[in-house]
Amino acid sequence: MTTLVDLRSDTVTRPSGAMLEAMLKAEVGDDVFGDDPTVALLEERGAALVGQEAGLFVASGTMGNQVAIMTHTKRGDEVVLGLPCHIQEHEVGAAAVLSGVTLAPIRAPTGVLPPEEVDRAIRTEDIHHPETGLLCLECAHSSGAVQPLESLRAAMDAAHRRGVPVHMDGARIFNAALALGCSAAEVARGADSVMFCLSKGLGAPVGSLLCGSRGFVARARRSRKILGGGMRQVGLLGAAGLWALEHNVDRLAEDHGRAARLAEALREIKGVTVCEERRDINMVWFAHQSDADPLRLVEAMARRRVAIFRPLGGLWRLVTHLDVDDEGLEHAIDCLGEVFGAA
Repeated sequence: MTTLVDLRSDTVTRPSGAMLEAMLKAEVGDDVFGDDPTVALLEERGAALVGQEAGLFVASGTMGNQVAIMTHTKRGDEVVLGLPCHIQEHEVGAAAVLSGVTLAPIRAPTGVLPPEEVDRAIRTEDIHHPETGLLCLECAHSSGAVQPLESLRAAMDAAHRRGVPVHMDGARIFNAALALGCSAAEVARGADSVMFCLSKGLGAPVGSLLCGSRGFVARARRSRKILGGGMRQVGLLGAAGLWALEHNVDRLAEDHGRAARLAEALREIKGVTVCEERRDINMVWFAHQSDADPLRLVEAMARRRVAIFRPLGGLWRLVTHLDVDDEGLEHAIDCLGEVFGAA
């Protein structure tokens, strides 16, 4: 097979011809002045899909999360979140650097934060304590698991009862909605802000949306400017996001189906154990009982034109996406059997 099958992440997708055409035809203006009609339409439609009043186009999911933290909190606040989560593990300590806040993690391997733990983590009034400024939830969780709606609601309610706002890192919220059999708006219901990525399973080359009330987004626009995120004729990228929302949300079911096929095949490989508790979206996590050097396995797969990532915390992760078709998937399955089955 000559075409590379890239299973490292759903961030590796490339824009289709139709998406590129939409980008070329985009009507643009200066978005810092509020003059870019394509971005304005993207923000409006994206916000509606997650049940919010307004949206803000940002360069990345990390920027979206950090703009949310900066907007919701003041310096010296504490932010409650699950451990592990993207904000804690993969955003370079940005909350401390940019917003001057500290993090109060609750152990949550699949993203479920019990309400009693949330309540316990929220600070009481005491001159010695920081104030709790925000609760962050992640759904779908970066483990590949999707929390039940009742768990999300319970955690949000616990925060709101104590006067603490809630931000949802919904990078893959449409994958979560598909797994739960509901709308993205239902997943996000109750959150004071929600971020989702256009550049993962939806296939846009760049960008995320941060959504919330009109007042929150107006404040967030200032936070984005502080971070250097004010962009000019960004409708060229906004058009890709619009095309993604119009054409690539429903097709996420194909990615989930291929991930299920991949998991089924991995279960047949000697020494491989699929992490079933993480099998909700387009990810397959697995353990491999072998003394083989992981980098050698990565290199062996690369020679067979299949890209995989080194293990994370002792586990391997494979991710399906719109650039992995059935033929490519079956090729990858054959190669996984050859390489991991013989290791």
